[in-house]
Amino acid sequence: MRNDSTAHEGRRDRRADKTIFGVPERFEKPRLTLYVATFALFAFGLLMIYSSSSIVALTSAASDHNPAYYLIRQAEFGAAGIGAAVLLAYVDYHFWAEKALPLIWLVTTGMLVLVIFTSSGSDAYGATRWIQLGPFSLQPSEFAKVTVVLTAANLCQRYFDDGSISKRDFYLMGALGVGIPLVLILVQPDKGSTMICAATVLVMLYLSGMSGKLTIFVIVLGFALMFAWSMRDDYSRARIMTVLDPWADRYGAGYQLVQGFYAFGSGGLFGVGIGASRQKYSYLPMAYNDFIFAVIGEECGLLGTLGVLAAFGLLLWAGLRIARYAPDLSGRLIAAGSVSMLVIQLFVNICGVLGVMPLTGKPVPFLSYGGSSIISCLMLVGLVASVSRASHLEETQSDARRRDLSLARRSRTDGPGDGSGFVGEPQPRSARGGSVRTSAPATAPRLTLVEGGGTESRPVPRPTPLARQSTPRGRLTTDASGHRRIDLGPDAADRLRGTRSSSGRRDGRSGR
Repeated sequence: MRNDSTAHEGRRDRRADKTIFGVPERFEKPRLTLYVATFALFAFGLLMIYSSSSIVALTSAASDHNPAYYLIRQAEFGAAGIGAAVLLAYVDYHFWAEKALPLIWLVTTGMLVLVIFTSSGSDAYGATRWIQLGPFSLQPSEFAKVTVVLTAANLCQRYFDDGSISKRDFYLMGALGVGIPLVLILVQPDKGSTMICAATVLVMLYLSGMSGKLTIFVIVLGFALMFAWSMRDDYSRARIMTVLDPWADRYGAGYQLVQGFYAFGSGGLFGVGIGASRQKYSYLPMAYNDFIFAVIGEECGLLGTLGVLAAFGLLLWAGLRIARYAPDLSGRLIAAGSVSMLVIQLFVNICGVLGVMPLTGKPVPFLSYGGSSIISCLMLVGLVASVSRASHLEETQSDARRRDLSLARRSRTDGPGDGSGFVGEPQPRSARGGSVRTSAPATAPRLTLVEGGGTESRPVPRPTPLARQSTPRGRLTTDASGHRRIDLGPDAADRLRGTRSSSGRRDGRSGR
């Protein structure tokens, strides 16, 4: 067992020595994977937005009959999102999760209240979720996802790791810091965003140490409460009934879902080709937004949809790997919570498009058209990158051994100011006489080499070879310092080897 453990530690140390661009591989590899996966999804999203929206934009006066209208706007939103992500990445995440969090929380909550209680909100598809800002519309619930992740990470750090708040304060502050934004999102109503944020917080709590049984109980309770809340209004109840039988009203409530089925069925294994979709010719509503995954299935086939899942899988792997090497619990939860939120939102959309659960109107991260969506998704990636940049080297087993087993040279004199040092450390000749090196940490256990075994307070000079030769072997003598010792001969090798007698034979009995 010890040999297996040692071999594992050796392999681990060899992996730790590998570098990419001068950075240890265990840090740079997930970071590069995060960047590459994000860029690939964003670029592929621009391509699919152009393909799925070109016909609608070409035939609409609102878009000036420009087939690249939605592509250009998405690229502009993406540029703004990249700028926000770079800012988040290059500022230490502790600033966002601690110092700036009260301001972030107040701004987010204020926007959510503005949507509900003022006329700034614009109604769409049964919900009031947008704030109109000139030619742009802003969806505060998308940015609330970032706030929820930061708030939950801050509270878990203070309760589970620091112990600076009590259990009662943890529950109270959680109800206020996380509960209030979720309630404001739910009453819009935006059940999709509420469910995504709640599921992400649950993942973060589980990673903080919440038991599995309690996690399962909360999941079951959450689904029951969400179902009961959805049955209160006709709009949500109609969506639930549509999922149960979309063909019952295939030209009414079930029309969009049925057309999505047609798109997947037409794609087959390899798809009909990029740009060759037939459902985007006004057959499939919101083809460039909520149902862009159906267009991907039609144009790229099953392989294309699996490729999208693989890219999100890499994104998840990179985020969890970054979380593993984060400096503290807050960093681990920010990294894991951010990528978990993106993946959860992906599966909420896919399950809705496939008819597994009611449609929520939530876009596919990075792929669907939407300014607030792409900016918030890139901001989450920026937070993960900030955690990665703040990560430090993990101490390996060998590092701990080298630190705890520092070899120091100690003599019998224990007075301050003497110049003894670590083995192999250069010393001036005047300092070699032996004091204890006082710069070593007193708390760390150290292996120390001590000259001699006595308790005398004075250093013992070694006798010269001439003095050893002048004393008969085996006699009890007293040296110049007054210490008594037995002389065993001029040299240990000579004693073992013996000397030649006058007759030329080797005499092992004599040392002279």
